[in-house]
Amino acid sequence: MADETRVPITSAADIVTARQKGRALAQELGFVGGDVTLITAAISEVSRNIVEHAMRGEITFQPVHQGSKQGLCVVARDQGPGIADISQAMEYGFSTRKGLGVGLPGAKWLMDEFDIHSEVGVGTTITMKKWH
Repeated sequence: MADETRVPITSAADIVTARQKGRALAQELGFVGGDVTLITAAISEVSRNIVEHAMRGEITFQPVHQGSKQGLCVVARDQGPGIADISQAMEYGFSTRKGLGVGLPGAKWLMDEFDIHSEVGVGTTITMKKWH
């Protein structure tokens, strides 16, 4: 198993690829059923944000360990416009594109750990982990 898997994100087709690779790795790491679905949904949300807001970026997947726990770390990076108000972007119902506004808060809810760092004019990095 490769230590890190990278998926460039530049179009909607890449969202599908990221979902497929994330699902396969999650299953390889021993995640089953609902957890695989949650991980895949979170990957969709952060990948879609890259396509809609930054046009290009990447998703990386990496197995992680913490004591006896095993997990999957998903990192979404872009060099897009950045997020001026992260707390506002993390509110359910807030959307800059007339969407449902569940993207980032939804991804946070789906995963066990969620961290976002964004700088206007530089880009955004989201790190998410799911443990089992």
